[in-house]
Amino acid sequence: MSPWLKYSASGVGTVAVGVGILWPFLDAAGRNGVLIAAAVALTVQIAAFAVLMHFRGRTTGFLAAWAGGMAVRMVAVAMVAVGVVKSGMEGGVPTLLSLAGFFFGLLLLEPVFFRVEPSETVEA
Repeated sequence: MSPWLKYSASGVGTVAVGVGILWPFLDAAGRNGVLIAAAVALTVQIAAFAVLMHFRGRTTGFLAAWAGGMAVRMVAVAMVAVGVVKSGMEGGVPTLLSLAGFFFGLLLLEPVFFRVEPSETVEA
């Protein structure tokens, strides 16, 4: 199984556990917000990880992929925040807090699946 698939499965499991922990403490609006945040975080994070995996072990493009992924995450949080504020969504606070939390947890999970194989190292 590829590292991308392993990361995707682990990410879905991690977010599912997070949603399960938060679920009993939230009202209906908060639950909807947490589900929206989970969907956004998983989509953005898995795509960013796939791009990063594409450039691992390369001297060119890796830093740009890493920085671009961080920028995409920040833009995603900003877009969700603007959408929450403009729509007057009731579950806005749980949405934004869980989105940031899911991104943080998924970022901590990345290094476990991002090991560079000896055949992928660059020799100078």
